[in-house]
Amino acid sequence: MTTTEARPTERKPPELVDMSWDPITRIIGNLGIYTKIDFANREVVECHSTSSLFRGYSVFMKGKDPRDAGFITSRICGICGDNHTTCSDYAQQMAYGVKPPPLADYIVNLGEAAEYMFDHTIFQDNLVFVDFCEAMVKATNPGVLARAERTEAPHGDIHGYRTIADIMRAFNPFEGEVYKEALKVSRVTREMFCLMEGRHVHPSTLYPGGVGTMPQPTTFTDYLSRLMRVIDFVKKAVAMNDDVFDFFYEALPGYEEVGRRRILLGCWGAFQDPTTVDYRYETMNTWGKQMYVTPGIIVDGELVTNNLVDINLGLRILLGSSYYEDWVNEQPFVTHDPLGNPIDMRHPWNQTTVPVPQKRNFDEKYSWVMSPRWYDKKTDQHLALDTGGGPLARLWSTALNGLVDTPYVKATGHSVRISLPKGESLPETTLEWRIPQWSNTLERDRARPYFIAYAAAMALQFVEEAMGLVRAGETKVFENYEVPDEAIGCGFHEAVRGVLSHHLVIKDKKIANYHPYPPTPWNASPRDMYGTPGPYEDAVQGQPIFEENGPDDFKGVDIMRTVRSFDPCLPCGVHMYVGKGKTLTTLHSPTYGANHG
Repeated sequence: MTTTEARPTERKPPELVDMSWDPITRIIGNLGIYTKIDFANREVVECHSTSSLFRGYSVFMKGKDPRDAGFITSRICGICGDNHTTCSDYAQQMAYGVKPPPLADYIVNLGEAAEYMFDHTIFQDNLVFVDFCEAMVKATNPGVLARAERTEAPHGDIHGYRTIADIMRAFNPFEGEVYKEALKVSRVTREMFCLMEGRHVHPSTLYPGGVGTMPQPTTFTDYLSRLMRVIDFVKKAVAMNDDVFDFFYEALPGYEEVGRRRILLGCWGAFQDPTTVDYRYETMNTWGKQMYVTPGIIVDGELVTNNLVDINLGLRILLGSSYYEDWVNEQPFVTHDPLGNPIDMRHPWNQTTVPVPQKRNFDEKYSWVMSPRWYDKKTDQHLALDTGGGPLARLWSTALNGLVDTPYVKATGHSVRISLPKGESLPETTLEWRIPQWSNTLERDRARPYFIAYAAAMALQFVEEAMGLVRAGETKVFENYEVPDEAIGCGFHEAVRGVLSHHLVIKDKKIANYHPYPPTPWNASPRDMYGTPGPYEDAVQGQPIFEENGPDDFKGVDIMRTVRSFDPCLPCGVHMYVGKGKTLTTLHSPTYGANHG
């Protein structure tokens, strides 16, 4: 198909081919994508997402000292371990009834802002963009590359590249200018992280009750000097991404359908406001709304709730296609929350993990991932929320809520405005991320550089606030506490790739139950007990194929772009097997488009 042709509307007799990518490596389990592709009509007709690895953190956390939870759960992931430590500390602070001093909260915010900048940069520029670079586009859509060579880049005055193809070349692995520069930026942002949290990626200075970071003035000036070094790179990244993604929409009419699913987005909020947060469950709705990334559940473009108590009450862990025994007949750990609301048996506080290893069967059970869902009591539906890779849900929720109003970031109700100061070569710049028409592959990817800018802008404010406290002599960074005999706690945070919650039950000063839910189980979940597919499955299934290659040399680039747009931890080792694909059926039927029967 050439770049200018519209997709044909009449159906041809299907030519179904089984194609699988396994593993798409990531840290939380081993991800496999199994598809049936109709090459005659250029679309994916079926998709199953599998994970072949059982971890069992919720099993071996039982009986541990709850104060160890942050250190243990940070090892869940070798990429965003600090997000787990932070979230665990939030849950513990609720259980212990302790509020860290304000400077400690700012230090955690600064560490997390650096992590978002580090991780999103290395993922977008060194992993995602390999799918959009010159070498990949040449191998999968030579017609698109030819057009890119002739297309001027609209923001060339900002990023310095004349054509879209020049940008694509700059992202070629190991040799492209931007590819190499991104690695340097990742080093600088990692240094920023370590100034605040001690060690990357398993923090050595984060504890419930505060931090162990020494808040000297140089701690913050060292962070700020590094931040100013990467500000211009962030501005250029937004401009380059906008140019490339807008070009794809133009060059391949219908590309908006790639990875598109119903708008079902979840964001649990990030960046606490130290002047408001007390980590108590009873006030969680109030301080949740004060977060500098606003929590929210968005259904069909509408904000359903931004109340963290409601979000918590709606959590359900469903089975269906997962290799586990049900726990609904067990005794509940928690019957009511601290406000007196009843807690469902399928809530993480009540979950019991009983693994049942078995052979994979796509008609029955085929994954170690459970199916987290959010129960919408208004519609009586268990919603398969996704995170949009993290940034899409965060920006969408913050924009719709219209609550964030800071010197550098403002939510307008339909967009998020981000102001970045003058850097080494580019002037002060205001970027605006606008709520898009679709929740699809390109918009998930486009949101990522905008959120890097968001994190950079908020970091500027946090540095200023922290320096103000240090100058005023308010350098306390830890508050003592006692571990209670019995307590419950929940932490809500945004891991780099989206929603993260930790649910904790303490009995006899020990962990009686503990369940962390990172974003990848939400996004990678299999079909649940109601037959609802998980977000990867839903986004890939039914999507068109624009790659010009046939079954014999098919790369699956459109499918890989979709899966990677969700940022499934570390999708850098993609191996395709089943050889060149196995032809399942070739049907010839006069009802499938009379001209082609």
